[in-house]
Amino acid sequence: MTTSDTKDEMISRIVAAYAGRPDVGPNEIVSLFNRLRHEMAGGAGAVEMPSSEPQTIAEAAIPLERAMTRDKVYCLCCGKGFKMLKRHIGAEHGLTEAEYRARFGLAADVPLVAPSYSSKKAKYAKETGFGKYARRPARKTAGILNKT
Repeated sequence: MTTSDTKDEMISRIVAAYAGRPDVGPNEIVSLFNRLRHEMAGGAGAVEMPSSEPQTIAEAAIPLERAMTRDKVYCLCCGKGFKMLKRHIGAEHGLTEAEYRARFGLAADVPLVAPSYSSKKAKYAKETGFGKYARRPARKTAGILNKT
């Protein structure tokens, strides 16, 4: 195995991993391949590779002021309304919550769940005693009958 075979194998692994992302188009894959081939071939000087994540805040599909109502939270990528955004942004846009917040410049305390849904779940949890348990284990009387 020669050095060029090793470099080609490394490039193919990198490009294959990048191509597996849901938010990558064919032009971006070809561009990455060409940049890697140029770098591995010892291209003139180190080329500053642009980051795959946008550094600026992305343009929201709807205004931030209208992104949340009592019953829905609207996706800033596509404008669709949901009770919870986590599954949608992961499945449809290939983003984690942190990436979504960073893309649109949202603070960590901005909820991605509709307020009515959140309060409904909190109310149910309180009614059922979620999070409360007996601090002391129940005493067991091993085979002894209490006669009074």
